[in-house]
Amino acid sequence: MSRRIIVTGAGGLLGWHSASRLHAANCAARFRKEAVPYDIVALNHGTFEDDAQLVAAVSGADAILHFAGVNRGTEAEVRDGNPQIAGSLVDACRQAGARPHVTYANSTHAKLDTVYGKSKRLAGELLAGIGGGFTDLILPHIFGEGARPRYNNVTATFIEAVINGESPQIDPNGRVQLLHAGAAAQIAIDAALARHDGELAPPPRPTGVPWLFETLQRFHADYAANLFPDLADPFLRDLFNSYRAALYPAGFPRSLKVNADPRGTLFEAAKGGGGGQTFLSWTEPGVTRGDHFHLGKVERFLVLEGEAMIRIRKVLGGPVWEYQVSGKTPAPVDMPTLHTHSIQNIGDRPLLTLFWTNDLFDPSAPDTYFDPVLQD
Repeated sequence: MSRRIIVTGAGGLLGWHSASRLHAANCAARFRKEAVPYDIVALNHGTFEDDAQLVAAVSGADAILHFAGVNRGTEAEVRDGNPQIAGSLVDACRQAGARPHVTYANSTHAKLDTVYGKSKRLAGELLAGIGGGFTDLILPHIFGEGARPRYNNVTATFIEAVINGESPQIDPNGRVQLLHAGAAAQIAIDAALARHDGELAPPPRPTGVPWLFETLQRFHADYAANLFPDLADPFLRDLFNSYRAALYPAGFPRSLKVNADPRGTLFEAAKGGGGGQTFLSWTEPGVTRGDHFHLGKVERFLVLEGEAMIRIRKVLGGPVWEYQVSGKTPAPVDMPTLHTHSIQNIGDRPLLTLFWTNDLFDPSAPDTYFDPVLQD
């Protein structure tokens, strides 16, 4: 029987990453023709304005991943917002007779005597009263694919500046404690499933602010030259994936320098990345490959012969981006993580495609989740 998992703030960074990871587990189960492990209920702001809808949502809930909250606004909005949201959840659980385990995305600010700190602290105290178990998840600065620039996220703000060729003012002594949203989401999920009681503070990566900006600048310059950074360090891979995701949808396909002479042509398909694996495939006319997504893997599609349509969609819904590519003018499209993607042969001849990934394929941990791009 599927576990009913409630994700509040599902439209936000942590909510989307968490719901996407739960969805990935369901996709893997469907591919194996097994029962899906999770009944995922994603709640947004509107749900909290409808008491009956909220009660129905939490009915039978096994766990709540609580990411919804208020961190911007007037002093009154910040002071009252977090306790009000928490109180609504508590009341709904009582009316539904539900006692789910709650994993609460708290902040290091909760220990401070500030308006925001008090608001987060009070919200946590209310949620702990639901009575089904409580994880107080103390999170540092979160970064990741889908983060909003200029919205309490220095990494996303720097990524936007780098892409736009801007140089923001930077504190030479500034430091941030970084944790990828995917890692934070998995910790939150695991804590809920294990019913971990008490405080949980995952260790961050201490990072100098100047180093962060310079690293993103280097990513941008190298990537423009068709060079992948060394992706062996998961932190750098996640940072690079966060940068890459912000290039969509307008940043692809990417042009390649093609060297031509009387002998023919020569171009570099992929370089850097610290290794990886290359695949080649022939695809018959009308056939579609892919229809899957990755949580961490970097993957490049490069058509060498034939005509193709590459389609990409954000996991859990959204518009489908389409990129028509041809072997006549090779131009790679790199798949953003947490986006399902496919390639279809739209020509009348077999399609030859090069696929490159940054790591070796491991059948026991493929980081590949079947999920059709085109939904019914």
